[in-house]
Amino acid sequence: MRNEAQTKGPRRLIVFTDLDGSLLNHGDYSWEAARPALDRIRELGIPLVICTSKTRKEVEVVRKEIGITGPFIVENGGGIFFPPAYAFLPTGSAIILDMYRCIPLGVSYARIRSFMEEVGESFSIRGFGDMNVEEISRLTGLPPDKAVLAKAREFTEPFVMEKKEELHALERAAHVKGLIITLGGRFFHCMGYGNDKGGAVTRVKEIFSRHWQERITTIGFGDSPNDFPLLRAVDIAVLIPHEDRGFEDLALPGLVRAPYPGSRGWNEAALKIITGPSAGKRRTKKGHTT
Repeated sequence: MRNEAQTKGPRRLIVFTDLDGSLLNHGDYSWEAARPALDRIRELGIPLVICTSKTRKEVEVVRKEIGITGPFIVENGGGIFFPPAYAFLPTGSAIILDMYRCIPLGVSYARIRSFMEEVGESFSIRGFGDMNVEEISRLTGLPPDKAVLAKAREFTEPFVMEKKEELHALERAAHVKGLIITLGGRFFHCMGYGNDKGGAVTRVKEIFSRHWQERITTIGFGDSPNDFPLLRAVDIAVLIPHEDRGFEDLALPGLVRAPYPGSRGWNEAALKIITGPSAGKRRTKKGHTT
């Protein structure tokens, strides 16, 4: 994509999207069905900001495959990364990680692993840090080379839990340590209180707003409970259904429900919103748009 953030126009749109089960199909991780909407977003110069539970290394591969150049949010809001092409954005205080300016919002992975190891004997849980690449590959359906990237954690720990009845006790133990547990499309995730997709989305929106000095309308796509903060933080929220169990239970004014799971549903909903009369309008508390 070209440097879409510098494009001028009568209104400013930003698209935030989850990956697994949303822009990417749950089963085969394909995004091909979303190509028409992605092309249209590129043509209109709309920034497309990935907001995912995936790691930075995983997102780098996806961005290259699809041709996305914008900032991105990783590990459920653990960190916001701004590529060099977005050096003009006023991010404020940020650290330098490789070629990126990064705003870390979560706690360190070392702190999370310490907690996981501490409670590992008391609860029936296994995190990515406890697994080898082959096991992660089997659980995720990723080939081994991409499973390696999924293991390169910086802010969060995905894990499986054999006894779901232990969840509330685990949540209480995490709370004592300043950590939280959330459920994604495939795994539970342990992370710090600063980790929040909604908080990260709001931060990115504020940064773009300071640069553009114009009103911004945000569109968000997600399919799982860990996407709810993202969907609550945007003006137009799109919920993607699961292939096997339909829509998650989310009550939100003006919520748009995509007609199909995965990239096909993402494509249909995105095209309708960005080219229709609702583009540029805000959701109000009563569920109307203005």
